[in-house]
Amino acid sequence: MTKEVCSNIGLWLLLTLLIGNYVVNLEASHHVYKRLTQSTNTKSPSVNQPYRTGFHFQPPKNWMNDPNGPMIYKGIYHLFYQWNPKGAVWGNIVWAHSTSTDLINWDPHPPAIFPSAPFDINGCWSGSATILPNGKPVILYTGIDPKNQQVQNIAEPKNLSDPYLREWKKSPLNPLMAPDAVNGINASSFRDPTTAWLGQDKKWRVIIGSKIHRRGLAITYTSKDFLKWEKSPEPLHYDDGSGMWECPDFFPVTRFGSNGVETSSFGEPNEILKHVLKISLDDTKHDYYTIGTYDRVKDKFVPDNGFKMDGTAPRYDYGKYYASKTFFDSAKNRRILWGWTNESSSVEDDVEKGWSGIQTIPRKIWLDRSGKQLIQWPVREVERLRTKQVKNLRNKVLKSGSRLEVYGVTAAQADVEVLFKVRDLEKADVIEPSWTDPQLICSKMNVSIKSGLGPFGLMVLASKNLEEYTSVYFRIFKARQNSNKYVVLMCSDQSRSSLKEDNDKTTYGAFVDINPHQPLSLRALIDHSVVESFGGKGRACITSRVYPKLAIGKSSHLFAFNYGYQSVDVLNLNAWSMNSAQIS
Repeated sequence: MTKEVCSNIGLWLLLTLLIGNYVVNLEASHHVYKRLTQSTNTKSPSVNQPYRTGFHFQPPKNWMNDPNGPMIYKGIYHLFYQWNPKGAVWGNIVWAHSTSTDLINWDPHPPAIFPSAPFDINGCWSGSATILPNGKPVILYTGIDPKNQQVQNIAEPKNLSDPYLREWKKSPLNPLMAPDAVNGINASSFRDPTTAWLGQDKKWRVIIGSKIHRRGLAITYTSKDFLKWEKSPEPLHYDDGSGMWECPDFFPVTRFGSNGVETSSFGEPNEILKHVLKISLDDTKHDYYTIGTYDRVKDKFVPDNGFKMDGTAPRYDYGKYYASKTFFDSAKNRRILWGWTNESSSVEDDVEKGWSGIQTIPRKIWLDRSGKQLIQWPVREVERLRTKQVKNLRNKVLKSGSRLEVYGVTAAQADVEVLFKVRDLEKADVIEPSWTDPQLICSKMNVSIKSGLGPFGLMVLASKNLEEYTSVYFRIFKARQNSNKYVVLMCSDQSRSSLKEDNDKTTYGAFVDINPHQPLSLRALIDHSVVESFGGKGRACITSRVYPKLAIGKSSHLFAFNYGYQSVDVLNLNAWSMNSAQIS
């Protein structure tokens, strides 16, 4: 940690005491616990808490939710995030701020944006950063005004020569965008501006999430100078019936390779660009995306065939994952995805432990060669935390009902990669035509239920005698009788994750678009109370939160298993103990 950062910690802590009691009655996802948010007696978490993560980003204490305004500036990565300086539940929201040189180790700074003016006096909610053509970063964010209306504001750095961007100032022109009777905007559902992009007409565009009755909207605004914004006659996209669209994101992707594309890019000559529209659906608390074409003349997004922006759209992550935000990393020519993972424990437990919420490991995200889905993979920088490596499974056969422990790794804080090869695909069970919901299938067919092929995978955060474990596994089905087409199902089963009864132990599931004739890959990032699982080299991702009572610290175990009727080959299994990141 630098001396400059150390000197700021005192100011940061002072600000946590000075930022006022800005509590507002909100809809849906913003639950206010007045008794808790009004207290300044926040618990200071112990470093020995069994559920605090070792290499995932989380502040020292209190509530955290959406990642905001991620960017790179003068070689420094910036992460802002929604934070409550006064407690471990939602409320009193400010933009906390940390910086990094590698996306893994982070130094804190004082909150960048906090309630201080009428246009944000009741809260500083989510938003995004945009790098202007002259290299200057600006932030658009949602403020809650004295009438509890949601308005859009701008902030900019006070000192552009400071790579840490420690001080920000708000424009006297705020709010730049506000609901009124003329524009027909719902004043309580108008939030979360995206990164802006520059059109060929030299006008800036930004979209804001909204709804009118049950119609979810991505409202477009345009500007010539980034200060005076006009609402477009038509939204970028909408859907009737899906409800509020929170935290929208809109960015281009290329059909060639895994490189990222700058948000305002028109594409190189002969380069085929597609666009991704992502929304966080308030009704379901999941992130959905569609791939399509952006009509730059009409300012319209047209989803490709087979895509519809509603609850049937593909998801970034099929577990606990919400309010995600991407940015273009110009230093490494990649697009990086951040996502918030909330707790599965009770509010009372969160208050007792003194904190709530983590960010997942940043993921590189790109378009699959098929053009039909996005691929996600943890940034390579996390591999620098790998330490002791275990290679005790190579070309092994897991017979029906077998389990094999992986020794020599710190199982509560590990990175595991395994490659399975399935024999006798014709022995797979036929999937029922009505089985269209992968989560429901995983819930009904938990890890204890055998099928022709599966379940096989990993048991993580497991106690010695398996009183507790979280299982991440595959099943393979025939699409229909006498068919050579197959369906691959990936599950994350938390039903046995803890002896504690009042945790959310929802089981998650996803279909994986891979050919089971080829080896099936599974990677798990295990970090005390979070398991991030990546199936099919990132074609399906599931994040889960678990809180074992027995399988903690050195008492945690790791197994590869096969409970299906047919044998499965383990072509290769690598496991690493993970060092802790430096997150001050």
